[in-house]
Amino acid sequence: QVQPVESGGGLVQAGGSLRLSCAVSGGTSSSYAMGWFRPAPGKEREAVAAINWIGSRTYFADSVAGRFTISRDNAKNTVYLQMNRLKPEDTAVYYCAADQSVGLPLRSADYAYWGQGTHVTVSS
Repeated sequence: QVQPVESGGGLVQAGGSLRLSCAVSGGTSSSYAMGWFRPAPGKEREAVAAINWIGSRTYFADSVAGRFTISRDNAKNTVYLQMNRLKPEDTAVYYCAADQSVGLPLRSADYAYWGQGTHVTVSS
């Protein structure tokens, strides 16, 4: 069973940085597209960032573009979300998701495997 496990959340002041990690067990993360999601008001979880299986394509939501970066280390079966210049509106539970796709899925419904989430709180 493929299981993503997030870590790295916490409390940070506005303007600070955090790095989230997602380690994938029970499979080979190099086989999977990976995404970071967070809840959106009145909507299903929205993609914050995503990366394809080889790391050649990435996506960022407009709200985080220029502040967040996503990367992966397939040798470690791990994906990272570097979050810089954090804002209070970034406060959320961040979920890591994996899907055996050669593309770059952006909808939560397109991802088969989900982590339990890690809390990020940004104080003003």
